[in-house]
Amino acid sequence: MKIDPITFAVVKNGLDSIADEMAYTVVRTARSEIVKDVMDFSAALCAADGQMVAQAKTIAQHLGAIPEAMDSVLTAFADDLHDGDVVIMNDPYHGGMHLPDIFMFVPIFHGGVRRAFAVVICHHTDVGGRVPGSNASDSTEIYQEGLRMPPLKLYEQGRINRTLEKLIRINVRVPDRVLGDLAAQYAAAQVGRRGLEKLMQRYGADELEAYMQELLDYAERLTRQEILTWPRGTWRFTDHIDSDGLSDAPIPISVAITVRDDGTLAVDYSGSSPQVRGALNSTLSFTRSLTYLSVRCVLAKDIPNNVGLFRCVDVTAPEASILNPAMPGACAARALTGYRVFDAMLGALAQIVPDKVPAAGEGGNSVICISGLRPNREPFIIVDMICGAWGGRPDKDGLEAVTNASQNLSNMPVEIMEAEHPVRIEEYAFVPDSCGAGRFRGGVGIRRTYRILAAEALLQMRTDRVRFAPYGLSGGQPGGKSSNYMEVGGERRALPGKITTSVQQGTLIVHEQAGAGGFGDPLERPPEAVFEDFLEGKISRDYAERFHAVVLTPESTLDRDATAALRDARGRARPVATAA
Repeated sequence: MKIDPITFAVVKNGLDSIADEMAYTVVRTARSEIVKDVMDFSAALCAADGQMVAQAKTIAQHLGAIPEAMDSVLTAFADDLHDGDVVIMNDPYHGGMHLPDIFMFVPIFHGGVRRAFAVVICHHTDVGGRVPGSNASDSTEIYQEGLRMPPLKLYEQGRINRTLEKLIRINVRVPDRVLGDLAAQYAAAQVGRRGLEKLMQRYGADELEAYMQELLDYAERLTRQEILTWPRGTWRFTDHIDSDGLSDAPIPISVAITVRDDGTLAVDYSGSSPQVRGALNSTLSFTRSLTYLSVRCVLAKDIPNNVGLFRCVDVTAPEASILNPAMPGACAARALTGYRVFDAMLGALAQIVPDKVPAAGEGGNSVICISGLRPNREPFIIVDMICGAWGGRPDKDGLEAVTNASQNLSNMPVEIMEAEHPVRIEEYAFVPDSCGAGRFRGGVGIRRTYRILAAEALLQMRTDRVRFAPYGLSGGQPGGKSSNYMEVGGERRALPGKITTSVQQGTLIVHEQAGAGGFGDPLERPPEAVFEDFLEGKISRDYAERFHAVVLTPESTLDRDATAALRDARGRARPVATAA
């Protein structure tokens, strides 16, 4: 069939619009804060053979895992998929990521023939297991983490599977929220089905399938063309996770990227840590997803986000490693490892395409989970994912109070959290001096404090960058490190980055997230920009002088003469101070 370029563009944009409308439907109909407010969900469309052809502007980390999850669905059901069927799964060892992320696949038929799939993924508030939220970093095997589901039919030819529904309801702590969010996924998938049906009615089912396949090939061609402009060779980078919370051993994430002559990449994670006892293990599907995402971040914006791009990236990770664990390795907190894969990948890519890569961000969102019982004995579960800071970029400063670049999350509004749960947010602010200094500074970190109002609660923290600060690039300084505290009766004590512990009413929990790394020589930052950072409260007088050789008068104005003299005395080649 001849591909018409105008129709091709219309179909491409139509598929993207349908996927986005699926995402809007989730936001409008979801029950839990983690989905409708934090927006931890994804939506995509796949061709009849399962290849992802379009994705919504949602959680980027999820989407690269769809191919393996899709393979498990097609393997499980082969030809036993019918109009009205709905398949769900969450098992990391069947192509999933971690148990709270439930995939939903809806086959779409036209004229009695399967033509496509609508796919919706949501992070659910709870899926059972040893702790509320099912997301603890200190679980030691998958069996502790909640209800595992291989591909199973939630609906069979339009009729809900009451047995599976009851099994889910009895195994989760907040069934109304979980089943409500599953209903939101179902509603979004139906929006995808109706949208594709309209496209098939307009262009014909066979023609639409042909354009879908061309869209995949088109993405592959564009990706190969761009990679062919990169220098050949192998580039390496290693970053670290502080620990798994059960031992003090740092966890290396090492990557080697080889640019090959055919316009493809070989990405090898040999040298990364063996799988760990804690729940930081990342399934190979998730490792691949972060790898694809990292490469996508440095490619041209007009390359479609689909499996065609994935074809150009070959990923290998040692078996029984933290990036390719063996059963029964725990995976609940695998997102932290995914963030560090992203940081390591960008560190290597910065050596290949230095004008396209920022310094390291905050290291991934922090997860503060607070749970307990209300006075009426009904459970509450807060899953707060704090989004922080971007690193300084080759041409501009980093951002703050925004989603990590590998995600598309939102900070939960204070008003929503306080209205729904027995907790009071007493401070939500920037952490001065936490930004990495540079010609373009990194974003500053965030401080958030939680006063426990329930009689008793369980606190779970999954934070990082306490020991290993976010790196700077091209002479930029590292960002500030993160920290955690607990205050009881006016007495403050430090908390480790990963902990599960009981807390009493009145306890204040304090989390300070890491700031992001800087880009370029700090002495090349214009004094006016440094002074503006000071006026905005992002840096102190001491920081301005120590890192940027910018002097302020006792009246807190810019002293241009003293600044020029201090910068001249230091000299541009002299190393600047290192952040504490």
